[in-house]
Amino acid sequence: GIGFFAFGVLFGNGTLGFGLFKFSPSTNQNVNLDKFWRVWDLVYKKYDGDVDKNQLITGATSGMVSSLGDPYTEYLTEAEAKELSNDLNGKLSGIGIEVGIKNNKLTVIAPIESTPAYQAGIRSGDIIASIDGVDSSTLTLDEAVMKIRGEAGSKVKLMIVRVGQTPKELEITRDNINVASVRSEVKTDGVGYIRIRRFGEDTASKIEEIAKQFSDQKVRGVVIDLRDNPGGYLDSSVDVSSQFINEGTVVVEEKSKFKDDKVLKATAGGKLTGVPIVILINNGSASASEIMAGALRDNGRATLVGEKTFGKGSVQEVVKLGDGSELKVTVAHWFTPKGVNISKDGIKADIEIKNSADDYNAGRDPQLEKAFEILNSKL
Repeated sequence: GIGFFAFGVLFGNGTLGFGLFKFSPSTNQNVNLDKFWRVWDLVYKKYDGDVDKNQLITGATSGMVSSLGDPYTEYLTEAEAKELSNDLNGKLSGIGIEVGIKNNKLTVIAPIESTPAYQAGIRSGDIIASIDGVDSSTLTLDEAVMKIRGEAGSKVKLMIVRVGQTPKELEITRDNINVASVRSEVKTDGVGYIRIRRFGEDTASKIEEIAKQFSDQKVRGVVIDLRDNPGGYLDSSVDVSSQFINEGTVVVEEKSKFKDDKVLKATAGGKLTGVPIVILINNGSASASEIMAGALRDNGRATLVGEKTFGKGSVQEVVKLGDGSELKVTVAHWFTPKGVNISKDGIKADIEIKNSADDYNAGRDPQLEKAFEILNSKL
């Protein structure tokens, strides 16, 4: 998906070779670049058109990274890197959906409420078969996102495939999308409700404020809605989880072939570590959402209601390359405190319940109703 990171910044010196072989200190091996430079020369000598060397280098770099076959490891141009930063801060112009690659298909992780996509009827799990007539299977994830995005007022045509229904093309007018990462309220029965839309830079501080307010108001329990939350910063998910579990409790384990396993634990100061919790999840809950759901469930702090999550359990680090471009690279994978491989298994709900199209059309939310029912039975 978009913006699901263990966020870090590294600076390094590139090692571009201008001979047949170049020694790469980081991998301890000689790399034969003869074919690369031969093709480079042939393009200049034979291509009947304009050649831009910077575009050649960008294309070669992007191709090298995409050859890994991991949709979350990507070379980002300066414009793409800026777009990614805007995503995590809730500033974007488009139709209001989060997308990911699932079963090798461009899939809607989440439509954002009250946006053009949501109002057009796009739902989690929808497959986007084409964008303005271009087969989405021919595009990288970032390329697809860039084609869907665009200036407010412009239009995009999407071919939507939904299980059990005839494919349909939707023409959607883009708009400015600026969605708060968190909203909350206290119900009349003293039960708190928190909707977390994404784990952005400001999410943890907002949750801390809400947790303090809920604590001061002596809420008796909390429903945390992580449905259609595509994730965000790893640190944010740990900090948010820390409001609900005790200091030192394991939140998530990070495993990588390059370094020792890393266990991330809850920090001190949680304001709601004693009240009953129910978490709502669905197949639009991904990455940082899965970390939080898994942490609170495995530590006996929450009951999970809804549907199995998306299954996006890899950690991306963003490396700034000095010219505005960036490399987003998968550096590890996440496991819940009880060892569940999020990428392989996703997070299963303790109580499975689906919201149907009829429920949606009628304005019903059986998942939310069940969450309040469970919470009230514990109080």
